[in-house]
Amino acid sequence: MRVLFAASEVFPLVKTGGLADVSGALPAALIEAGQDVRVLMPGYAAAMDKAEGKREVGNLGDPLGVGAETVLVEGTLPGTAVPVWLLDCPALYHRAGGPYLDVDGADYADNSLRFGLLSWAAAHLCTAGSPSNWRPDVLHCHDWQTGLAPAYLKAWNVAERPATVFTIHNIAYQGQFPPETVPRLGLPWDFYSLAGMEYWNAMSFLKAGLVYSDKLTTVSPRYAKEIQSSPHGCGMEGILAERAADLVGILNGADTGVWDPATDQHIAHRYDAAGLVAGKAANKAALQAELGLAADPEAPLLVIVSRLNDLKGMDLVLSVLPAILRQGAQLAVLGTGDRGLEDGFRAVAAANPSQVAVSIGYSETLAHKLLAAGDMLVMPSRFEPCGLTQLYAMRYGTVPVVHVTGGLADTVVDATYDSLMTGTATGFAFEHANAGAFQWTGERALDAYRQPEQWRKVQKAGMAQDFTWGRSAGRYVDLYRALAPGKA
Repeated sequence: MRVLFAASEVFPLVKTGGLADVSGALPAALIEAGQDVRVLMPGYAAAMDKAEGKREVGNLGDPLGVGAETVLVEGTLPGTAVPVWLLDCPALYHRAGGPYLDVDGADYADNSLRFGLLSWAAAHLCTAGSPSNWRPDVLHCHDWQTGLAPAYLKAWNVAERPATVFTIHNIAYQGQFPPETVPRLGLPWDFYSLAGMEYWNAMSFLKAGLVYSDKLTTVSPRYAKEIQSSPHGCGMEGILAERAADLVGILNGADTGVWDPATDQHIAHRYDAAGLVAGKAANKAALQAELGLAADPEAPLLVIVSRLNDLKGMDLVLSVLPAILRQGAQLAVLGTGDRGLEDGFRAVAAANPSQVAVSIGYSETLAHKLLAAGDMLVMPSRFEPCGLTQLYAMRYGTVPVVHVTGGLADTVVDATYDSLMTGTATGFAFEHANAGAFQWTGERALDAYRQPEQWRKVQKAGMAQDFTWGRSAGRYVDLYRALAPGKA
């Protein structure tokens, strides 16, 4: 089947979070499963530089009246055969900041136009007016930045339009703009209604995707249930409950070509399950030296690779950290987020330089090093649609300590007496998102760490889990075939 993926970020061209990992890995898995896939994304400067084998496909003109034409450029994701289509419009996409925020951390004032164009192009490539002869059987849109694409197809009344799928990666981000954005983006006013894209006197890209798509998916079975009620639905729970029959949770996978300790070029010492003990020890020693932590092979090393905000439970970490450090643990943090939390972690690191190291920002290389060196991954998210970091951590023998929510609940088996006895435990989990429950679970993990034989069983059970994309891709193929049976 021909499938057009539309996303605002794709690894390894541009990445701010898990959406990029999914948008890079899932198309590759679908192609391996025999599907014909194209990935559409904005032509950010970095993406234009990194994409390989680029050639111009056609000129899309200036459909939204931004004063600059958009050229459709085709290439491939680096080192792969995955085709990518880039919207080359420097006026909208060549910015000094990131994909969504300027250098000061504020939303770009024209984000409605930047991602309105992405949505428009995704829909346009499904029509007879497309500059390419390749047209999809299924248009698969990801998160709010592409939510208007199904609305455009509906407004244009496209004959023989493709089936549409809209995937919610994080429902907290909704793409809300003033009502006058509706005609500015060339959509009819009657779409701005309670039954359409209107949400509390604003126009919502996300709601448009929820209303006008044929099928809705999200990134774990538990999250699919959670978002049908408050608070996880973030105001969209009513429409999701109404569309429950069209909503399915498909667990994300891990790209084992990128995240594999046996082949990882980013880490100091490569290893597999057979060489787990020596490999982890060597990587811990290297990271302790690099970050200025005490060279103590016995100290349990906790790692965080996360956005630093309350939704990720980072305030819980700061509240229990003194008690954890008193037990001799070390902590290495990689992330960026709320200024107050960033400053809080910096202050703890300044007061405990031999035990705490904090890197504000994101580094793909350092992320790999942390997961190879760490003994435990700390992930106390208040909600987590799927989470990929815990999947990567388990593959590296780094034991997750998580809150029971969303994809964390679907992927991590708590180390209870029964699961330890049966060898199925893969991590440590707490039910209630408060500091007391988190601290108790962290102390359970530290106690288990000091019992090497038991600890190795938990590590190796995690390494043995199958979270590859092949299984998830199969479920998407089944979904596509059900939506467009005549095209299979």
